[in-house]
Amino acid sequence: MIRWADVGDAEHLAEVHVRTWQRAYEHIFPEDFLLGLDRGSRARWWGRFVGEGHRVHVAEDAGRVVGFCHADSSSDAGWGEIFSIYVSPECWGRGHGHALLTAGESTLLAKGHERALLWVLEANERGRRFYERQHWTMGKPIRVEEIGGVQVTEVRYEKGLTGGL
Repeated sequence: MIRWADVGDAEHLAEVHVRTWQRAYEHIFPEDFLLGLDRGSRARWWGRFVGEGHRVHVAEDAGRVVGFCHADSSSDAGWGEIFSIYVSPECWGRGHGHALLTAGESTLLAKGHERALLWVLEANERGRRFYERQHWTMGKPIRVEEIGGVQVTEVRYEKGLTGGL
């Protein structure tokens, strides 16, 4: 089931966020950085974010939040953006990611966006394969950031939304 998050979901969003980072990026970031991710501060951040009116889709499985997706207008004029999409590792491969991404794309289309972008770590091969199966293609821009003391490259994926989802 996909629904909109409410403030009461903040701890669940933080749990999914941290656990997914710890599993999906274990080959990218140092173990001490990943183990040090603070669920409490993330829960407070998610509570404020949702409380300020930002819309976040959540996926539920047996009444438990197992994933989320935040999609909105991008700072790149004329583009919508999938800012985040995470699914608990124990639920990978069950269709929650596809359902969340489809919901995010539908949200962007409803906001009038005909095209969307997202950023993914270049080394996140599992994530990149997922986006490619959902008909996202790699765009030209890349960006380099430092996260957790590691310099990482992010690649941009793009998708036209007007052809139907």
